[in-house]
Amino acid sequence: MSRQYGETWVYESLVSGVPGLEVSRTLAVAIQFVIFQAGVLALGWYYDLWSAVIAGTAAVVVAAIGSVEMHRLGEKNRLLSTPPAHKRLLFGSSIEIVLGVLAFIALVTYLFVWNGALIDRLFGPNPPVPVVYLTLLILWDLTYRIGTSWWSAVVALWRAVHIDLSPSDAASVRRLDAENIGFSVLQLGLVPFLLEEPVLLGAVVGHVLAVAVVCTAAILLTDV
Repeated sequence: MSRQYGETWVYESLVSGVPGLEVSRTLAVAIQFVIFQAGVLALGWYYDLWSAVIAGTAAVVVAAIGSVEMHRLGEKNRLLSTPPAHKRLLFGSSIEIVLGVLAFIALVTYLFVWNGALIDRLFGPNPPVPVVYLTLLILWDLTYRIGTSWWSAVVALWRAVHIDLSPSDAASVRRLDAENIGFSVLQLGLVPFLLEEPVLLGAVVGHVLAVAVVCTAAILLTDV
């Protein structure tokens, strides 16, 4: 079933927005994973940066699983019989993009201005331009998913306070909010590579805890 712009995450609209291109969600995620992982392996081999390949692979896997979760959360939210205002707020506002951009800018500022130790440790003092390009692309993918998880949590809390639900929808949204907590927990897969970066470690763990708190509040406040 086709969806119009404003009824999906921006991520979901990208492929379906290309005229004449019909790609299933599974294939789209597979293509994303293969392209990113091939890039990580090829650049790791060419520039002899095998120490960065493991971290890059972990980031690619987290991003790919995050893509699957975004599809699941999007589709399940569209199936709810909530008022149009809920879906318009969740999808049509595109606030997840704004939150993703803010997180990405903060991350880039940290990496290249505040503390470049992580870049030096992974890529050396003079990182190759293609490696930096691919790294930033993958990091944007991750921060966009962080923004989506955050916005889903905020809208869930708004929904719990303002919308009365049927028993079946109430059960569904509680499962959705629990799944969003799991969606954010995916980011903890990056923790082993951040143990020497307390600021980034605190940001990732803090993000997961914050989403868990907001979604738990939404679950508890959801009423029939």
